Amino acid sequence: MSNSIGDIGGHALGEALKSNSTLTSLYLWSNSIGDNGAQVLFEALRSNSAMTTLDLQSNAATDNGSQDLTEALKINSALTTLYLMSNSIWDDGAQALAQALKINSTLTNLNLSTNLIGYEGVHALAEALKTNSTLASLYLMSNSIRTNGAQVLSEARKTNLTMITFELQNNSIGDRGAQAHSEALETNLTLTTLYVWRNSIGP
Repeated sequence: MSNSIGDIGGHALGEALKSNSTLTSLYLWSNSIGDNGAQVLFEALRSNSAMTTLDLQSNAATDNGSQDLTEALKINSALTTLYLMSNSIWDDGAQALAQALKINSTLTNLNLSTNLIGYEGVHALAEALKTNSTLASLYLMSNSIRTNGAQVLSEARKTNLTMITFELQNNSIGDRGAQAHSEALETNLTLTTLYVWRNSIGP
């Protein structure tokens, strides 16, 4: 963690992972890895059947990298935990990942906190949650979800039966967003942890 291996290091690791069959967890937090390095890492996920945890938080992956990841997740059957916190993922990237979530049946933990995801990206993720039956934890802290985004996510939660942890703090969801999630709790019987602090709720 917290080195500066950059795209060159990310590329080398990705190439190695294509043939590696023993490494199960890879933590690359804060390593200045951009789309070029991330692309090869994500390509490796298409064939790697051992990796269960990939941590790329605090790097420089963008929407372009998310598209490569989407194609990998559609066919990967091993990865369960993916950390993409503090990158540069916008709505396009979130929409691409949502398409993967409609197909992927192994990912259980996804962290997209502290990115730049707004309503369009959140709407796509919400639609994916209506059909996804494996994701148990979704972290969306410090994006740009706001009230409308919170409302579409709450609608998805009414029918989603696998989510147990949902993180929405610091998204300016306001009173109406909080109300929508309160109403979802009346019918959802699986969620055990909901984070909504620092959201402009109340007077």
